[in-house]
Amino acid sequence: MAKFDTYSNSFPNARLTRKPNGVLEVALHTDGGKLVFDGHAHEQFVDLFHAIGEDRDNRVVILTGSGDAFMDAISPEGFDFFTPQGYDKILREGRKVLSNILDIEVPMIAALNGPVLLHSEYALLTDIVLATPETVFQDKPHFEFGIVPGDGVHILWPEVIGSIRGRYFLLTRQVLDAETAKDWGVVNEIVPADRLLARAHEIADGIAALPPLTSRYTRIALTQRLRRLVEEGTGYGLALEGISAAEVARSMNAQG
Repeated sequence: MAKFDTYSNSFPNARLTRKPNGVLEVALHTDGGKLVFDGHAHEQFVDLFHAIGEDRDNRVVILTGSGDAFMDAISPEGFDFFTPQGYDKILREGRKVLSNILDIEVPMIAALNGPVLLHSEYALLTDIVLATPETVFQDKPHFEFGIVPGDGVHILWPEVIGSIRGRYFLLTRQVLDAETAKDWGVVNEIVPADRLLARAHEIADGIAALPPLTSRYTRIALTQRLRRLVEEGTGYGLALEGISAAEVARSMNAQG
């Protein structure tokens, strides 16, 4: 079993703070500001969510971002989409990070402090989603890179907002504002930015006051269907993403 002191300072892109009641706040960041997601963060977050899930002293997890966005910037540094060995690493990490989020057997709250333009599946695997008026959702980088959105968004968006809406969202790179996202069931509450974390902690404190097994087993019960969907579809989706990446690489080499 992991202990907070052994992992709390182990992740350069995540600032972890925990209150005495077991409410853990996880703020994703790069050098203290907005997260720039890259291959190093992709690898790191596998271990981050695993450590959180292994710590039985965590009672509720609040997942948030830093600066003016939850996640809207990506860098190719540390990624290798274009060789079999490189993409094998991406596929393994992509499967593992989602299963590790689902293996966090305590309720999770996403406090989305701004745009979510990539890896929105992280938020969709939490139990309660709070947003600010400035929060928007889009799946931006996949089609910009010319690759299939197969990292879990292909499963979770149709599940959350409906099959037709979900497919449209991904195929057209639709931008959902906070109000539309709330109407469609993606967001529970829209909170002013200066109240976002306070509201997340208010909800978390209420959940943390429940008997530990009650809150833990409720999270397990509520995510059982998602576990099945993620297990069935993520590896296949990432494989299709990898094939499309190989085609992008072939086209780039032909042009070069």
